[in-house]
Amino acid sequence: MKALVIQSDLSFKIQNKDKPTPKQGEALIKVLAASLNRRDQWIREGKYPSIVPGVTIGSDGMGEVVEVGGQIESSWIGKKVLINPNINWGDDEDTQQDNYQVLGLPTDGTLAEYIITKLDRLVEKPTHLTDSEAAAIPLSALTAYRACFTKGGVQKGAKVLISGFGGGVAQMAALFSITVGAEVYVTSSNVGNIKLAKEKGARDGFNYTEKEWYKNVKRRHGGFDVIIDSAGGNQFGQLIKLLNPKGRLVFYGATNGLPATIDLYTMFWRQLSVIGTTMGSDKEFERMVEFIKSFHIIPIVGSVRPFGQVLEALDEMKQGGTMGKIVLTF
Repeated sequence: MKALVIQSDLSFKIQNKDKPTPKQGEALIKVLAASLNRRDQWIREGKYPSIVPGVTIGSDGMGEVVEVGGQIESSWIGKKVLINPNINWGDDEDTQQDNYQVLGLPTDGTLAEYIITKLDRLVEKPTHLTDSEAAAIPLSALTAYRACFTKGGVQKGAKVLISGFGGGVAQMAALFSITVGAEVYVTSSNVGNIKLAKEKGARDGFNYTEKEWYKNVKRRHGGFDVIIDSAGGNQFGQLIKLLNPKGRLVFYGATNGLPATIDLYTMFWRQLSVIGTTMGSDKEFERMVEFIKSFHIIPIVGSVRPFGQVLEALDEMKQGGTMGKIVLTF
């Protein structure tokens, strides 16, 4: 089978690997579609811990169950499924355990023609989604669901600001928040992304590259009850200033590094909460899929292309400016 594999020099290459055989309690899945995440490119650039040569990367994907280990028959065979990318979350809903992993490193991931996974990682594909749309869900939607609801407490009528709308998690967070009736705003450096957010139901969008953008936002729209961010950096301090009293700033990444300053005075006087989050529990994954099914939510897919173009797709994602998830088909 063909797979995107980490080489000894930590570069990526499509190469042939043996098709795996499932053991008891495992399924062999023929991957039909997989989507890219920033995580994949960070691994490619050596910016991720414990990178292991020989591993197939990829955290997001869907496919058809073609074989189940140790059983003559199984109700899973022939079904189209999503793959829960969590490995070893544990029993504590509040946090993952020490040996937690994400599918795609160090365990072989979805960017291959076939993948082995445990049966308890499988959830049936929502029927209203195409294969490509379904492949865009698992990691980004799980992260967004936990950030919005478990950590952010987003609900009808809340004013919510979501930064970096070009990213997959941010886009899912916006769709989720709009679905429950929140008043949603976004930031982006891309005019096209802001336009897309408004088409999906956002009230307004702001270009965070403009000088003192956050002061203009404050004057025009007031503050926000919940802000969801993945960038960190100096913008983090600006976001804190945009929170209403009792507001919550939920962050799931720090791609721009650490902020130079944080206004602690504003934080304690306004009774603010800064909340870290990452991924989500197995129960949250199931609730997230049910939420998507119940409201017929469709993730934003920017492009669909054959698996053979995966390296070009990663280069494109690195350059930035992509709108929606990049999906590879097999």
